[in-house]
Amino acid sequence: MRKLAVTTFVSLDGVMQAPGGPQEDPTGQFTKGGWNVTFWDDVMARSMGEAFEKPYDLLLGRRTYEIFAAHWPFVGDDPVADRLNSMTKYVASRTLDTVSWNGARLLEGEAGDAVAALKRQDGPDLQVQGSSVLLQTLLERDLVDEFTVWTFPVLLGSGKRLFGAGTVPGGLRLVGSDTSTTGVVIATYERAGDVPVGSFQLDEPTEAEVRRRASLVG
Repeated sequence: MRKLAVTTFVSLDGVMQAPGGPQEDPTGQFTKGGWNVTFWDDVMARSMGEAFEKPYDLLLGRRTYEIFAAHWPFVGDDPVADRLNSMTKYVASRTLDTVSWNGARLLEGEAGDAVAALKRQDGPDLQVQGSSVLLQTLLERDLVDEFTVWTFPVLLGSGKRLFGAGTVPGGLRLVGSDTSTTGVVIATYERAGDVPVGSFQLDEPTEAEVRRRASLVG
């Protein structure tokens, strides 16, 4: 059984669209592309380098695949480019007929079913980068085992978000964290069962509380 991990950059208000440049993904009239570029420091570079040292296959949606395939094969001597260009990349798309980036394989059928089948196979773990549309399918199918979320100290207001309305509720456990000198919080979470719930309310509600609850009905 392969683990499926998500690594993503988000603003403080949860937007993940076009972190790397203005022309990366301007769909929906998004004008804040490139919002993470000025925050990078040695802490973040080290964390990213450690992540790339781990064996995994990449899982991408169509739009992120096209962004990566138009960039990384043309980067010169660079360890990240070398790793991405050589690893296996699975691509979920309803519109592409072929994929030409070295090591890329087009998934067949419905994305959720195809990814669930990939997880049941032997092999290295799967990692999703970017791919906001594909992520909604994976979250709705409850297929994600781990989240590494890089939260940047910016508010974008609108744009594609990591967690959509179809996200399956569940508990998470923090298993690692770091903070850059520029205020970026890098946190890794694993699944931890159901949402833990409790109550700070009085065992016996006051008359005011009883009236308040009654006013909420309907």
